[in-house]
Amino acid sequence: MADPKGFLKTTERELPPRRPVPVRIMDWKEVYEPADGATVRRQAGRCMDCGIPFCHKGCPLGNLIPEWNDLMWRGEGRAAIERLHATNNFPEFTGRLCPAPCESACVLGINQPAVTIKQVEVSIIDEAFSSGWVEPEPPERLTGKTVAVVGSGPAGLAAAQQLTRAGHTVAVYERDDRIGGLLRYGIPDFKMEKKHLEARLRQMRDEGTRFRAGVEIGTDLSWADLRSRYDAVVIATGATVPRELAIPGRDLAGVHFAMEYLIESNKAVAGDQVPNQISAEGKHVVVIGGGDTGADCIGTAHRQGALSVTNLAIGKQPPAERPNEQPWPMTPTLFEIASAHEEGGERTYLASTVEFLGNGAGEVRALRVAETEYIDGRRVPKSGTEREIPADLVLIAMGFTGPDRSALESQLGTQFTARGNVERDGAYTTTAPGVFVAGDAGRGQSLIVWAIAEGRAAAASVDQYLMGSTALPSPVQPSDVAIGLQPA
Repeated sequence: MADPKGFLKTTERELPPRRPVPVRIMDWKEVYEPADGATVRRQAGRCMDCGIPFCHKGCPLGNLIPEWNDLMWRGEGRAAIERLHATNNFPEFTGRLCPAPCESACVLGINQPAVTIKQVEVSIIDEAFSSGWVEPEPPERLTGKTVAVVGSGPAGLAAAQQLTRAGHTVAVYERDDRIGGLLRYGIPDFKMEKKHLEARLRQMRDEGTRFRAGVEIGTDLSWADLRSRYDAVVIATGATVPRELAIPGRDLAGVHFAMEYLIESNKAVAGDQVPNQISAEGKHVVVIGGGDTGADCIGTAHRQGALSVTNLAIGKQPPAERPNEQPWPMTPTLFEIASAHEEGGERTYLASTVEFLGNGAGEVRALRVAETEYIDGRRVPKSGTEREIPADLVLIAMGFTGPDRSALESQLGTQFTARGNVERDGAYTTTAPGVFVAGDAGRGQSLIVWAIAEGRAAAASVDQYLMGSTALPSPVQPSDVAIGLQPA
């Protein structure tokens, strides 16, 4: 185990400092300073090596957290990355982007701040890349079977890497001009610089995975044709249909979905020319939605030079401490201050948007909002509390309702659940033979760690389907899906 007295000697969480706000909003680099090795080792030493490590179950991937904490505390970085990679294909992504449900389940968190699991994780993989320990793992032999993976986000990439290493010939199709899905165009560089994505893609190419960017399945190539060309197909397109806000004035110029805005910004940061780019420069910006996507919009608006940024959330402000109804080891809903919130702007809770107001040119000029009240469990605008908020740019970040279903239904006959997700059984198989689904397309909008876990599990099911047996690990067991431990 790690230092037997570590949690007694070091009782506080220590994280790398964030770069000063006036400095970091001038660029698109990651907000955190490089981690100090001594601090990481000290924090890893706080791990108690519990008799029952609840962090294993807090993480959908089943990461072997006490093991690699111990190895980092001992200074054995190469052994630590081997244990981390045993369960997680992409710790450089989860270590930066995952909200760390493992930390909520940390036993030390019962009466002390939890171990900084996420920071130890990203420190392990960053050291591994810089030391040249992340090497291609091509298969020893090819099976002669072919698999198409549609979508190159974390679920698709995880499935592709697992299946390639199993010896199948895998092609990943992506409708965007670059590989990466939301990792590429949904996540701003200040949260994860794209060099980390590029490094992993180089490894995957060297292993034999083939990438086909700029090909939209259902348009450029039909789903039926794709299925006829490959022995199996994995749908990993994500939940890309945004939740609409159908109120008066929605058609005004300057009202956009968050992803329209973030995609254009990420392309511009990558050096692309983006004609008529949606920009916050010199504008009063209102972001509707209090989640991670909303925070990404806030941080982006600050870097583009917004005059003001207002964030509206329809619900109540979460508590700062774990509520009684969400006891350990549950993942609590807490009020969090992301790096983007530190950088400025105003956050308003219990705010219901009633109407977008325009000027004579058909452009948005303001929002009419009201306080939210709860009537029979429903959230509704409270009469008599209306007010206006100036707005030149409005970004709707209210989440997503599911995958784009039209082509799947018409070309493959794929069925969908009442919630709008691709219907699947306990082995990730859809209603179309030989077609599997992983990640948000089948689960609904969720966390990156769930996407990777489902990608790995779906890969095991595909391998079983193609070969009659599989040695691939399945962190989310098919029985868990069948009995409803995760949404189908």
